[in-house]
Amino acid sequence: MGLAKIRTTSAAVPRSAVPPRRRRTPDTPWHADPYTDALRAGRGPLFLRRSDGWLLPLEVERWCGGPDSADLTVLERCRGTVLDIGCGPGRLVAALAARGRTALGIDISPAAVAHTVRGGGSALLRSVFDPLPREGDWDTALLIDGNIGIDGDPSALLRRLAGIVGPGGSLIVETAATGVDPDLDERVRVRVDNGNGAPGEAFYWSRVGARALVRRARTTGWVPAEQWTAEGRRFVTLRQEADPVTVRPACRPA
Repeated sequence: MGLAKIRTTSAAVPRSAVPPRRRRTPDTPWHADPYTDALRAGRGPLFLRRSDGWLLPLEVERWCGGPDSADLTVLERCRGTVLDIGCGPGRLVAALAARGRTALGIDISPAAVAHTVRGGGSALLRSVFDPLPREGDWDTALLIDGNIGIDGDPSALLRRLAGIVGPGGSLIVETAATGVDPDLDERVRVRVDNGNGAPGEAFYWSRVGARALVRRARTTGWVPAEQWTAEGRRFVTLRQEADPVTVRPACRPA
């Protein structure tokens, strides 16, 4: 099936394609009203709230808008077919589609998938740990807007993506922002919160700096290829490790 026709979860993918993993259930925290309401409104406030009261602002307005200058640096590095994991409202998927590129977004939020489709992108209601179309054949995968934190286990996520991206393919990851310790590597239990006393369900999330990502990448089948910053955001491109004996990193951690 062409990706231009993929609009719902109806795409049939054999379950044998992927070993059983932690499939998300319908009561996932990203179905919580604060997140859904924010996407529908196209604005926050919205945060990830830790049990000690620490808040990480979520940039809903930026997510629901068009690609900004930092996003454009990501889009220009996308090669071939592109899979956007945790696509949210779908600004990157829609931008790639407008450029005539084959791109698919996946997200576990029905509101995010609906927003992506309305914006002209293709999206499926799937977890990255569910069976996916074209497994092992994607040229580029994206983990933008902090999505390296999915499930609170970056190494498991990197290993999973090593089986989704094809040989020689790339994974572009947005890490913790500039000004944050590049060795940051933490797993936290958080809730989606709109700041008005309406938190969602608790779940695990990770925050990873650029150096910490590179360390994890080297143990999960990836080779660091490039690092850059744009508008205070930091990105790392990883490539599939073709031969762990002969391949050497193309860059050093900053």
